Amino acid sequence: MDANRLKELGLLPLWRLKSGTALDRQPSAPSVESSSIESSLIQQIVPEAQEVILSAASDRDTTIAHADWEQLEQMVSVCTACQLCQTRRKTVFGVGDKQADWLFIGEGPGAREDTLGEPFVGQAGKLLDSMLQALKLGRNQNVYIANIVKCRPPNNRNPQDIEAQQCRPYLLRQIALIQPKLIVTLGKVAAQNLLGSGDSIASLRGKLHEFAGIPLIVTYHPAYLLRSLTDKAKAWEDLCFARETILMQQRKAQQ
Repeated sequence: MDANRLKELGLLPLWRLKSGTALDRQPSAPSVESSSIESSLIQQIVPEAQEVILSAASDRDTTIAHADWEQLEQMVSVCTACQLCQTRRKTVFGVGDKQADWLFIGEGPGAREDTLGEPFVGQAGKLLDSMLQALKLGRNQNVYIANIVKCRPPNNRNPQDIEAQQCRPYLLRQIALIQPKLIVTLGKVAAQNLLGSGDSIASLRGKLHEFAGIPLIVTYHPAYLLRSLTDKAKAWEDLCFARETILMQQRKAQQ
């Protein structure tokens, strides 16, 4: 563009920065002294922030650990401790006899459970009910059913570690309130979370484990059994093993 055109537009005279002016210079690197001060502040702030986070987590765990059934269910219903709260419809607290000898623990709610707010109410739930009936048990007959997480993971994916960790105090309090004689984990996710193990179902089944001093037996998740019918017989073996474990406890108590 020529000078006359620039003048018509009111863009003359042109002003140019001299070399070496403040705007022409690149930002200087922080001094050694300022870097040292910043590093010192970070070293002070980070531990303090961690302490606040740990303190808050400890307070939450303590509150949950002293809750009664009504308080615990209320806490779960409004929980926002992990991202699952953003996509849930309803929390799925648990269902059954609150003084049960048998505690069944799955991994997390599915789509139908998310809608109704009760664990194991779809096809997998019907199969679980049939398994319980074969043992002369039922949802409200000496059985309590819960999950590792209280909210549905999107697309029925496995719960992430952080999600399971945030829900763990709720489950621990449920176990403490119920005081079951036996825990039966349904599926790999539940077994691995409670046992702190990365082992497969195949290597964990058929053995008597322990959680918080309570005998624990591992079996397949009913949803898996719907896809792998040949493993139903193995699941029945696990439940018979669980029944025998309960009976042995009763015999020892009578001696």
